[in-house]
Amino acid sequence: MITITIVRENDNNRIASFAVEGHANYAKHGKDIVCAGVSAVSVGTVNAIEALAGVELPVKMKNGWLSSPIPRNADQVVEDKLQLLLESMIVMLDSIAQSYGDHVTVHDRNSNNS
Repeated sequence: MITITIVRENDNNRIASFAVEGHANYAKHGKDIVCAGVSAVSVGTVNAIEALAGVELPVKMKNGWLSSPIPRNADQVVEDKLQLLLESMIVMLDSIAQSYGDHVTVHDRNSNNS
């Protein structure tokens, strides 16, 4: 199963970090549309943040795992773009989880909740 964890700041609901880990096991390696969808959305969002907001996230990535803390940006316009792109990623990942709930789960929580 793919587990996606979104951590938000308690006081303002700002996305502070995200992590994607695991494998969907929906189909054989190379034919798994669920893994491909989650990968496309998560990596595509990281790339969009760099291209559209000019922010290079401190991403850690290896086989079946992608995570990043979200640095706070002093420029409010850039911060707003960054958060909008991340919120968009969550909507897309939630959509995949709704269709393939046996293979993907999204945990969206505040930093004081486990």
